[in-house]
Amino acid sequence: MAELKEFKLPDVGEGLTEADIVAWHVKPGDQVEDGQIIVEIETAKAVVELPCPWDGTVARLLAEEGQTVEVGVPIIAVEVETSDSAERARVPAPAPAESTAQAESTGTGSPQAEEPERHAVLVGYGVKTSSTIRRVRKTSPAVAAAAGRPETAEVPTAPQVPVEPPEVAAGPGAPAARTQSKPALGKPTLAKPPVRKLAKDLGISLAALAGSGPDGSITRDDVQRAAAADTPVRSADSPNGSRTATVATPLQVPGGEERIPVRGVRKHMAAAMVSSAFTAPHVTEFLQVDVTETMAAVRRVRELPEFAELRVSPLLFVARALLVAVARHPLINSSWDAAAEEIVVKHYVNLGIAVAAERGLIVPNIKHADAMGMPELARGLQVLAETGRAGKATPADLAGGTITITNVGVFGVDAGTPILTPGETAILAFGQVKDAPWVVGGQLAVRKACTLSLSFDHRIVDGELGSAVLRDIGSMLEDPLRMLAWG
Repeated sequence: MAELKEFKLPDVGEGLTEADIVAWHVKPGDQVEDGQIIVEIETAKAVVELPCPWDGTVARLLAEEGQTVEVGVPIIAVEVETSDSAERARVPAPAPAESTAQAESTGTGSPQAEEPERHAVLVGYGVKTSSTIRRVRKTSPAVAAAAGRPETAEVPTAPQVPVEPPEVAAGPGAPAARTQSKPALGKPTLAKPPVRKLAKDLGISLAALAGSGPDGSITRDDVQRAAAADTPVRSADSPNGSRTATVATPLQVPGGEERIPVRGVRKHMAAAMVSSAFTAPHVTEFLQVDVTETMAAVRRVRELPEFAELRVSPLLFVARALLVAVARHPLINSSWDAAAEEIVVKHYVNLGIAVAAERGLIVPNIKHADAMGMPELARGLQVLAETGRAGKATPADLAGGTITITNVGVFGVDAGTPILTPGETAILAFGQVKDAPWVVGGQLAVRKACTLSLSFDHRIVDGELGSAVLRDIGSMLEDPLRMLAWG
């Protein structure tokens, strides 16, 4: 026998309250296995893949792509096969005579009458009608009138481009066309995650686009054309053979405005930066460093067999120098506990690296980086960067950081005043390495130089300690042998 089970959106982070459905990997009728990835969701911290907890058949999807769903709300229903004996033990079946008598006494109809498409649902389960948030789809007055829907007044925020009313089949075809204007959940639109994000940012419905990519998949050009022009984008066949053209109303026009929804990772980042900037008193110090010897060490390390399959960059030496500096000055690796009125010094280092991911800035961290050797640290940096940029960093990767490095040099920037990661005391910015005039032994020479910027919480770190940490890091980058002597 088949039992209908509903999978509720779990709390995959620390105190997660909601998440956006990014992409479904299954559709109604698909066979799924325990542990199979069925959906991608975007939380306030990262994009997370959710596995199915059962073997069975997908009955229906209870949430659409792009929809925001609260934790605890069912998002998919799966029919799971159970043994007959288990079913009889769990729910005793009444005798036919009893069923007939009960049906007649309650006036519910004859025993032969069965309600189609009904499934047993436990109390407290089911879709909450008020627990989800859906983005309102803009529809032109002409389309609304032709489809039989009342026109909804909207307050424009930018000059509106007139849209020619599409031809809509009259008579019996109109209701059918209206029914088909919303795509069925069982037929997901083919589009890559970056294209889905672009469409979501521009307010374009993917289901209304005609894909020009392989197998009819939607490309970035398809989305951008729909946003820039008021052209018919896809014709949907109605059951009676008539065709109704749907029109994408552009979100932005020349000289107008663009509105980008703030949600997911970007929403969390914005709140965290505001909280950090207005909670911890920031102080930033700068130091220009001759890193010629470090750049030479990077080249030599790349030739070692232990680093043959690893990406070795100057960031590896910066990270190692920071870890040694933390060991020499433990207070820089601490946090402020306002409730207990205590400074929490952490004798381990979960090294955070700021990553500019597609959905916004994230700071995954390498757990216990202070206990790693150089090859292991290089491997950790490489894995962290790859997973972070691909949007695959998990909530566990993002939690528990103790001190952070932000490599602004990769953007061609010399220096900055980085904002502390919430809950941390210091963040080090590493600027670009470039040729610069430098005095060496009383003679002017061209050397490789960069600027280090250290921001710290002035409630915990005073100017003397902050300067000592920054000077130590600079000294080790000027002469990498000091990492061995001090580490």
